[in-house]
Amino acid sequence: MSVSPLLTIGSKAMSASYAALQVTGNNISNSNTVGYSRQSAMLETSVGQFSGSGYFGKGVDVSTVTRAHSDFLTREAATSRSMAAGDAARSEQLQRLEAVFPTGEAGIGYAAATAFNTFVDVANKPQDASARSVALARVGDLAALFRTANEQLNALQAGVTVDLKTAVTSVNGLTRQIADLNEQIASMQGNSHDPNDLLDKRDVAINELSKYLQVSTIAADDGSLSVFMNGGQRLVLGGQATTLAAVPDAYDPAKVQLGITEAGQTRTLPPGFVTGGSVAGLLRFQNSDLPDARNLLGQMAAAISGRLNQQQALGLDLGQPPGSGSPLLSVGSPGVSPASTNAQAGGVAVASYINGSGVRVPSVSLTIVDSDALRASDYDLRSDPADPAGTYRLTRLSDGTSQSVVSGAVVDGFRVDVATPLPVARDRFLLQPVARAISHIRRVLDDPAGLAAASPVTATVANANTGTAAVASLSAISPSLNPNLTAAITFTDDAGGYSYSLVDSTGALPTTSGTGTWIAGQPVKLNGWSMELSGVPRSGDVIGVQKTAFPAGNNGNANALLALRDVPFVGQQTLAGGVIQPGDTVTDAYAAALAKVGVRVQSAKFSTDQSASIAADAKLAQSSATGVNLDEEAARLIQFQQSYQAAARMLQVAQSLFDTLLQAAG
Repeated sequence: MSVSPLLTIGSKAMSASYAALQVTGNNISNSNTVGYSRQSAMLETSVGQFSGSGYFGKGVDVSTVTRAHSDFLTREAATSRSMAAGDAARSEQLQRLEAVFPTGEAGIGYAAATAFNTFVDVANKPQDASARSVALARVGDLAALFRTANEQLNALQAGVTVDLKTAVTSVNGLTRQIADLNEQIASMQGNSHDPNDLLDKRDVAINELSKYLQVSTIAADDGSLSVFMNGGQRLVLGGQATTLAAVPDAYDPAKVQLGITEAGQTRTLPPGFVTGGSVAGLLRFQNSDLPDARNLLGQMAAAISGRLNQQQALGLDLGQPPGSGSPLLSVGSPGVSPASTNAQAGGVAVASYINGSGVRVPSVSLTIVDSDALRASDYDLRSDPADPAGTYRLTRLSDGTSQSVVSGAVVDGFRVDVATPLPVARDRFLLQPVARAISHIRRVLDDPAGLAAASPVTATVANANTGTAAVASLSAISPSLNPNLTAAITFTDDAGGYSYSLVDSTGALPTTSGTGTWIAGQPVKLNGWSMELSGVPRSGDVIGVQKTAFPAGNNGNANALLALRDVPFVGQQTLAGGVIQPGDTVTDAYAAALAKVGVRVQSAKFSTDQSASIAADAKLAQSSATGVNLDEEAARLIQFQQSYQAAARMLQVAQSLFDTLLQAAG
């Protein structure tokens, strides 16, 4: 009888125990290695040998070394990390954006109210040069705050551009690494054993890629993984990696969008292709949050400038002779940006769209016709082949409202004009009525004497009046005012009815006449001016309105400029039937802007906290299933040590039996 089977079984047992000890030691040494999955030596029973007494076992064999891995948990960890990274990137940028909208005395709302309040001193002392200088200084300070906000927004955009370019570089490096690992893993599939360490490295690279982009994977028969963006765009296919690029925005070269390079051509990916990761968060901030903030400030700047300049033009300055007030503020002109893909025919630019320097000449222009009605939004204008000739599709980007327009149409306070060369099918233009207003806003009136504090007309109350009516305010409200026409308003009854007449400067017969009814609290409006009364008129009372004889002592227009502080003109709309829908006062408009930005910041913070918690739970679940537990490994170390010692004892017994057989045979 041979003892060699016992020796074989013992040696195999020792080999299996040693392999298990080696794997356990490797687990312990890599317990802190990022992405390492716990490995296990897989043992199987050797095929038994038949004898007349049945099958006798021949010990144990080491079949392979496997790693603890769960496709589901790995995918969930990568996906949740992608969402958390996207929320965190946007939240970080929004918190920086919030600093552009300071509260209290540092805010634009407070500066605007202060600028309007300075007209109190001008109204009290119309001839005081110091009061006029202070008013101009505060208007200049308001313009400076708008410019500062514009610089901060530009700095945020520059930072986002750098971050996106850096992220694209990192993504390209990771996709190339994954493609290389795919080739190495595929080359090792022929030996019927998995290269666990390479698989771990690939999982780590995909997890790191998920920090920038949300991706999905599809396994191939050769062990490689194909990686796709959630929008379906291929990033890695076997050993080939697709190169991403940060391409200039079609409308604004200062912005970048995500593009892809294939066959030597780079094309911009639609926004829906990027749904997760820090790149998605940065793109959302750049394409939505930042333009909205710029438009909110631009709407305020355009409305304030328009109203101040309009009222300033209705007054008289201290010139010799007195003249209509010149503008106080200037703002950046409305912008039209043609898409870089416009006017293409078979890939060749149409010559009529190019000027001598090679710059595209837009065939679309904007003109502001009502600064009060401007919306805080950009617009997309396109030539749609489905629309009738001469019509264009205009979409307000803030809410997606779309309408068909023709050249010369007035929408939301601006007029759209389309000139030759006319856009061809599928040409697109980005219209920015207010976005550029804050970029060049500045005070353009430096002479205090140029401040138009005086009203072009003055009211007088007849001494013989028996009622208590007095003139509370009188100011011009329309450029159609003719100061050479003198008005006489005679109240015809105690209920408020009156008649009026307008005569020219020579006192000729009335050029116009009519009747009206005065309602307490409502102004009397004639000839481009508006007069508010205090008290109650009686029948026969007369109030006259005539050209201002001494503008230096008149404060009518200063009071009108002051009154703008409480007028809800920002975002004012004219509805069907001529009904005016009030907008916001300047301070309320700024408060609303603060609220909109604040809501986005808080919402982003909440989303970040929530997604970070989900990502942490997913990571913990993955680590619990695949990570190394040192306590468990220590227990296994003792277990396999004892197994090794038992196998060694088996060899000792076999050796003793062999010695006994030798002695018996000797």
